Amino acid sequence: MTGWFSFLHGEATAGDVLALARVERVLRDAGSAYDVVWSPGFRADGTHFADVDPAAYSRLVFVCGPVHGPQVEELHRRFAHCVRVAVGVSVVDAGSPAVTGFHRVLARDGAGDGPGLDLAARAPALPAVPVVGVVLTHGQHEYGGRRRHEEVAAVLTRWLAGRDCARLELETRLDAHDWRLCGTPAQLEAVLSRLDLVVTDRLHGLVLALRAGVPALAVDPVEGGAKVTAQARACGWPALVPAERFTKASAEGSAGGSAESSAEVSAEGMLERWWDWCLADGRAEAARIGAGFRTAESVPTGVPDAADGLVAALREASEAAAGR
Repeated sequence: MTGWFSFLHGEATAGDVLALARVERVLRDAGSAYDVVWSPGFRADGTHFADVDPAAYSRLVFVCGPVHGPQVEELHRRFAHCVRVAVGVSVVDAGSPAVTGFHRVLARDGAGDGPGLDLAARAPALPAVPVVGVVLTHGQHEYGGRRRHEEVAAVLTRWLAGRDCARLELETRLDAHDWRLCGTPAQLEAVLSRLDLVVTDRLHGLVLALRAGVPALAVDPVEGGAKVTAQARACGWPALVPAERFTKASAEGSAGGSAESSAEVSAEGMLERWWDWCLADGRAEAARIGAGFRTAESVPTGVPDAADGLVAALREASEAAAGR
């Protein structure tokens, strides 16, 4: 079985892979054996065209996407002895060699008949995975030599890439003109409230997640701790990892150390620990803290914010200025 997910210069979309899963189920139910060819750029450990002996196969199935272009035409040449069927595809040009090379084309559209349901719609049910907002900063140059933002981001994002979750990159900066960014705090809060977890090295990534009742796995990117650490303490939030854990791992990695170095295992170990806690007990704790933040009469940690003292400070400063 092949598709655009098989080509080195193709692409694997979620729809393509779900369409493949639908066809796999049909073939399994029919008792048909098959192999799936993957692009080495998408699945390095899969079966690739370079591994395939065309003579070992009698049939070829092309799944999903447009039947168009030289890569599809090459399939017909390489597997000329096979019975070739395209399923769940779009026919762009019915007279092109890419289309006419198939013995049968079971199209979803473009073949002259009415449209058919895309294969992805009836793919097998998928397991639930957490939806994780990622809020990182590469700025904060005011911290000078204590900045460890690049090292933290390198280790953290590499670790996140290995997690089975839906990652959503977010930005706390508002912009009324860039459609990719939220224009109001309410818009950002609407997104945050629908997440299962926020991973962040920003103060407001932490605070706004908790305000929305969502657990936050926070990392302080400043050596020795700075505002993220201070805010976690003020909020009574324990899921915090210091920059030092990441910078040691990054330094050993750049020096040619193993990915299993003790420092990196320690950094990832802390992330693993707080990840599990956030998605379990942390949900209720974040909901409790968030509810307290949204109730003016309640401060969940007993730590007030500075606005409580603003009026008195203005009065005292005015009196002091007048007495000069």
